Amino acid sequence: MLKDTLKKFGHPDSLIKEYDHWYLLLRPEQITLGNMIIISKTEETQFHQLSSEAFSELKIVTSDIENKLIKYLKFDKVNYKMLMMVDPEVHFHVFPRYSKVINFDGRGISDPYWPGICDLSKPKEFEDDELKELLAQLKGHIE
Repeated sequence: MLKDTLKKFGHPDSLIKEYDHWYLLLRPEQITLGNMIIISKTEETQFHQLSSEAFSELKIVTSDIENKLIKYLKFDKVNYKMLMMVDPEVHFHVFPRYSKVINFDGRGISDPYWPGICDLSKPKEFEDDELKELLAQLKGHIE
């Protein structure tokens, strides 16, 4: 099952960083610029089933996002959504949030949902080369 979920989220091509217990992936459908997936490397389907080591490392993953990637993405806030209805393995959708239009690759990108809840059914349109550039930039800023 995990391999199917990883494939759906573009792994290994979408991998930003691999941790001992987690993968950090660029989310194929971008709702706000820089959407990511944090997904457990285990087949667990309930959050409480994760090891204490995985919980401890989750702090490192979220710290990397909030302290390193902010330098590139310049977001105002980060929303984490743990849905696990369609894809059962423990994972979070990560949504950087922006109060104003930001520049990406020469184009102004807005967060039309600020400060409310993101509408997951309305992804932004990005070309493959734009997503590859975003992935490369995120990789470079998280190391």
